[in-house]
Amino acid sequence: MKKIVLTYGFVAGAVVTAFMLFGVYLFMNKPDFDAGMLLGYTGMIIAFSFSYVGIKNYRDKENNGEITFLKALSIGLLISFIASTIYVGVWLIEYYCFFTDFMDKYAESALKKIDKTTLSAIEIKNKTAEIMQYKEMYKSPIMVILLTYAEALLPTGLIIPVICALILKRKAK
Repeated sequence: MKKIVLTYGFVAGAVVTAFMLFGVYLFMNKPDFDAGMLLGYTGMIIAFSFSYVGIKNYRDKENNGEITFLKALSIGLLISFIASTIYVGVWLIEYYCFFTDFMDKYAESALKKIDKTTLSAIEIKNKTAEIMQYKEMYKSPIMVILLTYAEALLPTGLIIPVICALILKRKAK
């Protein structure tokens, strides 16, 4: 199991890193946070889909075609965690070495997108405060790490392994 988790975790990490690096290339030529987010989550979905391959390989090759939901889920989550850790590490290098002004640009872009025609003054103030709070949190390396893990693991890195475990579980005959 260890070999499968490491292999597919590193493959998934390589996929998510490739998408991230391509996104950085695009961002350097034309900063577009929406396109970057779409590209990033596409990469995460593809990368975390290696949970399926890893679980299936374990079930079919090492466990005689049987696997419980919990075992399948644990394999999928471990693969997601390895890929997410690689994602976080690459982002830390990119952020601290190449994009030290990322949050300034992101906050500026997010503030411009606030629809001032349909929101009340209080809603605008609250959205502005939320954006500024994220900008402030990004000043702490620990918060950068935690927020980046949350970005990767919470939406896709947890959901995809659950779906894969549900699809691939197979009880003993």
